[in-house]
Amino acid sequence: MELEFNSTSWTPEHFIAHETTCLKQLSADTVWSSIPLLNCTELAHLPDGCLVRFRGMLQDMQDPECYLEQYTVRAKSDGSVVRQQNGKYRDILLFNAASEVVDTGCNGDNKFGERRSLFVITIPGQNPWAEVCEKEQKGNLPLKLSEAQDGCDGDAIRSSVKRTLDDEDMEVDGLTIAAERSSADTTSTTSVKGPKKMTTNDAPATAAAPSGVVLSADYLLNSPIADRPGKACLVKLYSNYDDWTLNTVIEVVGFLSVDPALDGSGDSTGMDEFDDDVSEHQATHPPPSLIPRLHAISVRKLSHTNPLLHEQSQQAEVGDGRDVASETTYKDLHNLFTQCLFGDGIAADYLLCHLVSSVYIRDEVECRGQFCLNMSNIPAEVLPDYTRSLYELLELLLPASHYLPMTLENMNTVQFVPKKDYTTNKLTSGLLQLAPHTHLVLDETRLQTGKLESAGVEAVKHVAHLIKSQQLKYNFQFYQLDFNADVPVLVLSEGKSMLPSNCYLPIVPDLDAIKLIEETIKAGRHYITPKLNEMRLYLTIARVREFDMKSLDPTVVQDDFVRMRTENSAITMDDLHALFVLARLLGLSRGRKSLQREDWERAKVLENERRNRIEMFSRTKTEP
Repeated sequence: MELEFNSTSWTPEHFIAHETTCLKQLSADTVWSSIPLLNCTELAHLPDGCLVRFRGMLQDMQDPECYLEQYTVRAKSDGSVVRQQNGKYRDILLFNAASEVVDTGCNGDNKFGERRSLFVITIPGQNPWAEVCEKEQKGNLPLKLSEAQDGCDGDAIRSSVKRTLDDEDMEVDGLTIAAERSSADTTSTTSVKGPKKMTTNDAPATAAAPSGVVLSADYLLNSPIADRPGKACLVKLYSNYDDWTLNTVIEVVGFLSVDPALDGSGDSTGMDEFDDDVSEHQATHPPPSLIPRLHAISVRKLSHTNPLLHEQSQQAEVGDGRDVASETTYKDLHNLFTQCLFGDGIAADYLLCHLVSSVYIRDEVECRGQFCLNMSNIPAEVLPDYTRSLYELLELLLPASHYLPMTLENMNTVQFVPKKDYTTNKLTSGLLQLAPHTHLVLDETRLQTGKLESAGVEAVKHVAHLIKSQQLKYNFQFYQLDFNADVPVLVLSEGKSMLPSNCYLPIVPDLDAIKLIEETIKAGRHYITPKLNEMRLYLTIARVREFDMKSLDPTVVQDDFVRMRTENSAITMDDLHALFVLARLLGLSRGRKSLQREDWERAKVLENERRNRIEMFSRTKTEP
């Protein structure tokens, strides 16, 4: 008979003893979603050791560490063995400090294990409506946990002493056993907006930072977007380390660990002469009140960041048997974008394709599916307000996005790529380290006359590399390393952008629409308000849906390619691939699951119109 799920009864000992049954229970979406979501629950409402969820992007990985998986607790009086205590899924040793001691020697009864810490942050650039949806799905708050712990007698308590061996770090096979000492008064961290840096505290130095240097909360939280900070969690992983890569979006269920003794700023005794070690210790052992620990028992990879669609079964429910609703939603979206793009229906088609784009093929040489869109010829009389208004409209539809005005100050001062800080052994994040399907809107209309410094030139190179290859170069100071990304980029400009793009489209505005654009966008926002959730679901489902590209007769493609080559010898295989990508996105944007002849023909028409516009604008510029 299957036991009823009760998260408050789950302890590490209970999970270890009934692992198969517990994992089976967690596989049910109703059970999974009932567990409290740490993203939108205050730590004050969550007791130490309770079962919680955390949803976010894997931003950094720390070095492996050794820990006491099982250890012997002895009586102080005569040294006799009281019990064998489990140490898995915990940071703190369990024993009664008044009458018991822990035998941490390498004897036959003690067992060492290895675990890996993953630094996970909430989705960078998550939009307000998505945060509201997450709060509605935050699960059930746990009841107060019993003070009694499985495997301990009633008098046993958690000691503030963490895993230690004579108060020194211990090296075992090249892996560090986390030296965990008594909690001391912690030095407060300063919260400074802007770039994440180490800051000097004006207060008198404490034992935590004898040199007066402490790590700011901003530095520890490490948000890619400095003015939109989120939460962070240090996830302790016990198996399948190689299954996870940087920037993956995951949801973790595990045991919460928030004991104040975990704060590394309070246990740097004996490290006064090693400032670098102090900084690294603080970075790898941040205050649990700021960055709690989560000992993972189950991890899921998420294919999207839309909280309306986190149950995978919903995709089938929403995606199947609703062709009429899908067609209505498509028409509403197309009409909305047409009106907000100065009456340009062609631009609306391309924008819709951009919003449902994602990388679907990737190999060592190239990737296919990305659709960076550069829309130009935005009327000067509606700037600078129009670009921001258009972004705010997109913000209502997308779960995660970010708007960056490409001012000289931003380009010269913002850190765009992650950089390794060897002082703290931490990967400091950059603006472009975003979760998959986070839309980045670059406003080039804000670029004014002036000089791009060397940092600004590097920033342009990094953005261009991201657009062309959907990879991001991480700066490890002595070398650079590419990591895969899937960040759709929309560039808004007056003329053709200095950045590369998969598709360059000059807008052809209606003159009357230009005068009324502010009122039009306001009316559009009002019009879609009751339909927002349907539109949000529609766009996400279209992007993650499986799509059959083989349904189109290949002879049609061959004949068309021969004809195109005959008419224009400059046509290459890359142009054919680009046409396929556009046809695929047109099919997805219409809610389809396979490529149809209609989508292929529409793609050819759109590309012809786009080329005609480019030719027309280039002629206009050359004419006196």
